[in-house]
Amino acid sequence: MNSIFDYNSAINRRQFFRKNGTGLGVAALSSLMARSGLGSSSPMPDLSSVQHFAPKAKRAIYISLIGAPSQIDLFDYKPELKKRFKEDLKDYLAKQGERLTGMTSGQAAFPLAPSIFKFAQHGQSGAWISELLPWTAKMADDLCIVKSMHTEAINHEPANQLVYTGSMQSGKASIGSWLSYGLGSMNEDLPTFVVLHATHSSPYANVQAISARLWGSGYLPGKHAGVAFRSKGDPVLYLKDNPGISRELRRSMLDGLNAMNQRSYEAVGDPSIQTRIQQYEMAFRMQASVPELADMSGEPEHIHQLYGEDSKTRGTFANSALMARRLIERGTRFVQIFHRGWDQHGNLPRDLTSQCKDVDQGIYGLVQDLKQRGMLEDTLVVFGGEFGRTVYCQGGLSETNYGRDHHPRCFSLWLAGGGIKGGQVYGETDDMSYNIVENPVHIRDLHATILDRLGLDHNRLSYKFQGLDQRLTGVVPAKVVKDICA
Repeated sequence: MNSIFDYNSAINRRQFFRKNGTGLGVAALSSLMARSGLGSSSPMPDLSSVQHFAPKAKRAIYISLIGAPSQIDLFDYKPELKKRFKEDLKDYLAKQGERLTGMTSGQAAFPLAPSIFKFAQHGQSGAWISELLPWTAKMADDLCIVKSMHTEAINHEPANQLVYTGSMQSGKASIGSWLSYGLGSMNEDLPTFVVLHATHSSPYANVQAISARLWGSGYLPGKHAGVAFRSKGDPVLYLKDNPGISRELRRSMLDGLNAMNQRSYEAVGDPSIQTRIQQYEMAFRMQASVPELADMSGEPEHIHQLYGEDSKTRGTFANSALMARRLIERGTRFVQIFHRGWDQHGNLPRDLTSQCKDVDQGIYGLVQDLKQRGMLEDTLVVFGGEFGRTVYCQGGLSETNYGRDHHPRCFSLWLAGGGIKGGQVYGETDDMSYNIVENPVHIRDLHATILDRLGLDHNRLSYKFQGLDQRLTGVVPAKVVKDICA
């Protein structure tokens, strides 16, 4: 039986590329070791050349409202619906070919439930914004509210996968991983893509489970996966050295481990070994950068007041928003904040009120903080969920209480900064916030637009996997929404 050495020495097409690839691995390791003074002094390559055209944004923050907030109660004002309170929409839904979830398919009636919340117009655009978002209303001129989003998915898991990976199928690369792959790092001491999980305050919130699939790298190299920072304890587990381990000793141990991993790579050519080397090196550098990042004691009181008093409490949305600013300020390319609990199938007035209170001042503080630092113009901020909610009620309906089921045909989100025209409302729905009647925007169009603002052509940003040129927007046509771009 041939040894591994004999196997790898065989001259065939696969082994030719494998052995030539080893040289690239050595070069990558050398560049990593150079930062610790153990390799050559050649600088890190400038990855900005990967961009297809001049970007409007250098970085992005995506606020992910998991559970799908109700557009009818926040941004899509339909005052005429109050006259139709409790009107049964069963025949109307049948004509529309409505896809019903298992949660409402057995209802005998589908009573229309108008929003009980007051709306007012704000900003030069005259955007209608609910009383639930008073802080957001103050910055209406900074926002582009898109009311004509739509998706195919009607349940949370596939809908979230579509929004954050471009596909309802598992195993795809997340949007943050694509940005990491396409743009590279701006700070070698911090991850390019960081994920924050903000807590919700209501004990009644219907919390949807999420998994690392939403921030994973899929078929892209593992180094492009999102790094999740914890809201309690150490931000990243296992970064601290054990007592008695000095930085010099840790460096020496890591160098020895890297050398063994490199020999393994040269023997078998597994690219995951190179990923492991890079992860070890990143972890070593994060041992110094993360404690400084997480220490907010230097933030002045007026900044905490801008974000709200909750910004002093780790894990809250306001604290996560402030952390997001600190991350991008230090060169992190993409920050994603997940805030769960937006799935209001029942008692929507109580639970949506609580959810909005969690995020409203914090997101206002983030946008205004970026603005006052001159960073909003090249930082893209996105705020939204995975689909919309129904105009009809799920469960019992009264004049003060109702719930809403899932609705993929239309929903609202907003964008700000980073090459987006503020002070505008884009798209329109019909008089029941049921169908889109003007300027539809699919999830793929949103992805294409985000990539475009960051200097990437969604048709050209690809990765060969299983014989296919994989793309965030897939093979179905997608378009950049030029009308909302500055």
